[in-house]
Order: sequence, then C-alpha cells, then structure tokens
Amino acid sequence: MDRTGELAAAALRLVTAGGLPAVTFRSVAAESGWSLGAVQKTFPTKDALIRATLSYAQATIALQVSVDPGRPTLRAWLVELVMATLPLDDARRSACLVSVAVSDRAPFDPEVAHSLAGWDAEVRGNLARLAGRARHEGELHPEVDGENLARAVLAFAAGLAGQLLYDPVDEATVLALVQSTMAALTPGL
Repeated sequence: MDRTGELAAAALRLVTAGGLPAVTFRSVAAESGWSLGAVQKTFPTKDALIRATLSYAQATIALQVSVDPGRPTLRAWLVELVMATLPLDDARRSACLVSVAVSDRAPFDPEVAHSLAGWDAEVRGNLARLAGRARHEGELHPEVDGENLARAVLAFAAGLAGQLLYDPVDEATVLALVQSTMAALTPGL
C-alpha cells in the first residue's frame, strides 16, 4: 500500500474510534507511523484527507462484492452487494461511519458532494445496466425500471446501514431482511 493509502487507512481507523473530529494531521501521523510533515505533504488540507479516506472506504466496499456483477442472479448479487455495505463487522462499520460522517459534509462541501454524487451515479448506472441484462434474460419483470431499482437499492442500503450503526442486529436477521427486500424489488416474470 502506498503512503496515501496508509494515511487514508489510518484516518479510517480514527473515524471508527472517535468520529470525524478525531481525524487531525497529528492523529493520522501518530496512527500511521508517518511524520506530520509527510501527512501534510500528502494532503494539503484536512478536507483532502477526508476525501481520500472516503475513497479508500468506498474501494474497501467494492472489493467485498463478487467480480461477476449480476451473477449468479441479479437478486443474489444485490443481496451480496447490500450486505457488503452494512456495518456487520469492524471493516464495514468503519466504511459506514466514514460514509455517514462525510455525507453530512456534502451539503457544505462541493468537492465531497461531487465525490459522493459520482460514486452514486456510477453504482446506479451499473445497477441499471445489470437490470437491463436481467430483463433481457427473463430474470426480471419487463416493467422494472433499472434506474428506479438502482435508487431503491441504494436508499434501502443507506437507510439500513444508518440504522444498524445505532441499533445493531445479528447478521442472520439482517440477511433475511435484505433477501426479502431484494426479492420485492426484483420481481420475476
């Protein structure tokens, strides 16, 4: 991992332990083992550090989803995708905490808003394409709109992730909820 990744990973651990206020140049230097100067050279502002931490968290989530999107079925893959975004272990909890903390900044920080909107647009576009493929293959009802499906999946995942941060539930219960919700959102023929 390069220096930027190491510093973002350190910032992610700090957010997990103490929230966004815990992230300072000094705390990231101490957590990462890099010098204060190295942190400041890598990130000219705290906002740049926070954006890098968000990107690192997003990449962590992306790695947890299978490499064959929409397979074996769109529904099964969506369950896997949503489960990868939920705070059910330390790594996913960290990613969720960063996402929540950073999304609160989005209305006031155009660069954060742009980053989040870009991430969402990419995910929505991919989900809409997968829905189109599933409709074409007869797995998904022809009347299911891919864009609406994508927005519903993202809204459900974000809402459930937020709830699980303050009201944890065991993974088996969450999996059953995610499976039933994805089944409702992806009716077959």
